[in-house]
Amino acid sequence: MDRIDKILAQWRRERPDLDTTAMGLFGRLRNLALHLSREMEKTFGRFGLNAANFDMLATLRRSGEPYTLSPSDLMETMMVSSGTMTNRIDQLERAGLVARSQNPDDGRSFLISLTPKGFELIDAAVTAHVETQKRLISTLSEGERKAFDRLLRNYLADFESG
Repeated sequence: MDRIDKILAQWRRERPDLDTTAMGLFGRLRNLALHLSREMEKTFGRFGLNAANFDMLATLRRSGEPYTLSPSDLMETMMVSSGTMTNRIDQLERAGLVARSQNPDDGRSFLISLTPKGFELIDAAVTAHVETQKRLISTLSEGERKAFDRLLRNYLADFESG
């Protein structure tokens, strides 16, 4: 029995009329996400980053050369508001990890690029991140990992397809 089983038993005792099957699934997903996030935040912290800053640098890095995107492209990929994006850009620019430049195609806008320092940092951080993720799934067999991935992909597609 895990913590969620104990909670479900309490609800069965107090409200036997409720089917709490979904509550158990969501409770486990939430708790698992918290545990995984904490472990990944430790990895990001080793590089002076948090999840949000890692995400922005990684988005620029995986975009390919010249590792440059517009703020609107970053917002779309990262699903954040313009105010949040501006704050993140400002933080990373102050740290010397990204640079703003005038957009040559539109003089009213600018582009965000990884600096050499940002490139070096995100390459090291993403390598450590992948190792952390491997460690976090190491208790699952290959078959379990594939089944879990398939289930999550299908479930997530229900939310993202419409």
